[in-house]
Amino acid sequence: MSQTLARIAVFAPLRRLFDYLVPAQAQPGMRVRLPFGRSQRLGVIVQLLEQTDQPSAKLKPIEALLDETPLLSAEDLAFLGWTASYYQHPLGEVLAAALPALLRSGQAVPEPGISGWRLTAAGQALEPVQLQRAPRQQQVIALLQGCGPAGLPQAELFAQLGTCGGVLASLAEKQLIERHRLAPGEGQRPILPGPELNAEQQQAVTQILAGEGFHPCLLDGITGSGKTEVYLAASRALIDRGAQVLVLVPEIALTPQTTRRFAQRLGLEPLVLHSALNDRERALAWHQASRGEAALVLGTRSAIFTPLPRLGLIIVDEEHDLSFKQQEGFRYSARDLALVRASRAACAVVLGSATPSLESLHNSQQRRFQLLRLNQRPGAAQSPRLQLVDIRSAPLQAGLSAALLDALQRELAEGNQVLLFLNRRGYAPVLICHDCGWIAHCQHCDARLTLHRGDQRLSCHHCGHLRRIPTSCPECQGSRLLSHGVGTEQLEELLQARFGDYSSVRIDRDSTRRKGSLQHKLDGVREGRHQILIGTQMLAKGHDFPEVTLVAMVDVDQGLFGADFRATERMAQLITQVAGRAGRAERPGRVLIQTRQPDHPLLLQLPPFSHQALLRVDARDSREAETFAQQALELGQTQAAPAIEFWGPAPAAMERRAGRHRQQLLLQSASRPALQAFLGPWLSRLEQLKPPAGLRWSIDVDPQEML
Repeated sequence: MSQTLARIAVFAPLRRLFDYLVPAQAQPGMRVRLPFGRSQRLGVIVQLLEQTDQPSAKLKPIEALLDETPLLSAEDLAFLGWTASYYQHPLGEVLAAALPALLRSGQAVPEPGISGWRLTAAGQALEPVQLQRAPRQQQVIALLQGCGPAGLPQAELFAQLGTCGGVLASLAEKQLIERHRLAPGEGQRPILPGPELNAEQQQAVTQILAGEGFHPCLLDGITGSGKTEVYLAASRALIDRGAQVLVLVPEIALTPQTTRRFAQRLGLEPLVLHSALNDRERALAWHQASRGEAALVLGTRSAIFTPLPRLGLIIVDEEHDLSFKQQEGFRYSARDLALVRASRAACAVVLGSATPSLESLHNSQQRRFQLLRLNQRPGAAQSPRLQLVDIRSAPLQAGLSAALLDALQRELAEGNQVLLFLNRRGYAPVLICHDCGWIAHCQHCDARLTLHRGDQRLSCHHCGHLRRIPTSCPECQGSRLLSHGVGTEQLEELLQARFGDYSSVRIDRDSTRRKGSLQHKLDGVREGRHQILIGTQMLAKGHDFPEVTLVAMVDVDQGLFGADFRATERMAQLITQVAGRAGRAERPGRVLIQTRQPDHPLLLQLPPFSHQALLRVDARDSREAETFAQQALELGQTQAAPAIEFWGPAPAAMERRAGRHRQQLLLQSASRPALQAFLGPWLSRLEQLKPPAGLRWSIDVDPQEML
């Protein structure tokens, strides 16, 4: 068999490419299995070569070519190559991150089509009332009976009913439904008409569609102003032109409702890509999108890497959200990469938010982005009134003032829903001995353990360490162990005792662990089964609760004095986003903000007026981490241009986490090109150092957190 030369990016943390002999039919973008040292590795062909500087005796043939056609096009490889270069991360690991887990493990591409369910003859003849003792099964049967013989994709069933794999399995065992594969385009439904766009919305859609080539827009719309209607109208127009649309949302929690809304209004099933899918489902969706068979792809941050040959529009909803930044390993920003990808594809990109990031606002002021504003809520909906509640010297019950409790009582008595926001899960953030002052600390982090009464445990929210609640103080053996501070569990306990006639629901990471539980709770709120909502940031964005008229922020002070320089910006965004859950329908809404700092100014400096990269170092021994960070500084100072500033090295705000000591070195420059030109050579020199065993370091370009 004839062979040729190829340059291959190996799935390994190595900042170089490797030359191998490959079969003549090999092309860039194909996966290969190859010998690598004493083991085997997978990789992707990046380039075919006519010659190499490697001695011919050292050139090895690959072991297997895994694809008949390229998985990644030349445009995909160029985009991923740029990404690896900008974020200073090994190309092999970037390519691996861009592939679904099934494909990066070397398995074959699944058969095309979408996993779906349809009724059997027995299911078609069944009256749903016969399943009244099994309401979840009844819901599935009713939904499938209303959609036609093709059935529905499993992703759509999950989007409408929550994750219901066990329910589907039970119905299949009863031979009422059966699994089958929907061909591309099957399962489409009639288009559900939406409200008529107001003048601002229509103007925004016109501007998005009017631009030619790369066309970045910042859609700055107050909460409840109908940004999603703009997304839908622009998507519909571009899909009708034969283009593909990519919609990015910050969290899985927002995916089901967004999927349902796009499906109903566009009459097609979006391909959904997020971490809750199993490996096969994700690979199928990814492959269908890469073949151009999916008109609409919806997903979380990793969906930015999905190949889309006819890409015509990218939408980034809640563009300010921190979830778009990957915080471990390959530290990319999906929001920023959306702009790069749209530029390379010469298409429009819309960044939408009620609280745009300062970077995006700055870009709009510099006319790099077209600013589109939505200042009106549709219909009779009015923006909520914000009121500060000064709790200095005020007696509190589980963190709630008498004024807030009275306001809750009045709203509930009038038949309204209320939402209480506290960004602190668990029962209390501190367990303390009243006799000697001992405080429960994590053994592995510089952090206190959070008390969780429901699970009868102490938990570290940073490394996951768990401990039983002690019956006596470990220091003095005293029995007076008291909780200090308030979490969502304690808040729920008080509200259930105080307002027992009204149903309450708590929505945080602890209460929504089971699959489908989040969607079930949200459905209960929208259907009016719960009058009191208690939650963390999971409730702060993207949700539409028409009956909520009062939103209470129990404690905003924790966000005013953070170690991260973005803390005040994020607190301002959070207040606006949480406030936006109130008064979204005809009933007016108001927001009560409890604070001990009613006169605190919100200030911000640094980015977007400068550009940063953060070197993170961690080791078991604090001296080893400090020494390496200092060596990195000295290497940088020997090559740095005057445009580069160094801050540190210094311990991270939480110096010890998961038993490892952490140091940080911040690099800052007014010039992004100057910073990029410095990073490559500097990181190459760092790789030549021989750090102690177990020491780890990484670079974070455009960091979003410095904790």
